[in-house]
Amino acid sequence: MGKNMETIYIVDDDPLVREGLSSLLRVNGKNVLLFTCGADFLRFERDDTPACLVVDLQLPGLNGLDVQRLVAATLPIIFLSGRGDIASTVKAMKAGASDVLSKPVDEARVLSAVERALYQNRISRSDAVRHADVLERYRSLTPREQDVLPLLAKGKLNKKIAADLGITEYTVQVHRGNIMRKMKADSFAALVRMTETLKPESAQTNFREATGASN
Repeated sequence: MGKNMETIYIVDDDPLVREGLSSLLRVNGKNVLLFTCGADFLRFERDDTPACLVVDLQLPGLNGLDVQRLVAATLPIIFLSGRGDIASTVKAMKAGASDVLSKPVDEARVLSAVERALYQNRISRSDAVRHADVLERYRSLTPREQDVLPLLAKGKLNKKIAADLGITEYTVQVHRGNIMRKMKADSFAALVRMTETLKPESAQTNFREATGASN
């Protein structure tokens, strides 16, 4: 996916700010979409492409912080802040804003902030794709293999895993081979790294034995 597919969304009720930022970014090869209020932006059906949001903190109706609460999980956000708006700026940064720029904005700072935000989004999207792939592999494991996986990742010996789960050491060896194959791990270190990304999900299986799962 090329950078020409990346989009910067600008939300500001001041037409001079909107057009000024739009011209600056378009001259620098960016794809820009403009909105006059938070509600219009939230109703817009965004493409599944790398993007960032530039939004005024003090919008009428839904303000910038309201928009942030609704989209921060999917987009890096650059806020535009008026003078003296310290309290809102602090809230925005604590909630994970990519940057806060004071009006009138400096062109070089805008371009730098946008590049950082787009880079953040490219990385987070790439991480999400990798995690989804690993999660799909994990879900291909049988319930018992899911029990064995976190124990393997902790470095426990087959004999100890067998004792913990009440199965034979040979059965653990079979599960271990199946896990390596299904998880497409070319080394034990790779398997451990994948398991680290699955902790919230795989942790649910740690106590499956207590519920009477079969071999």
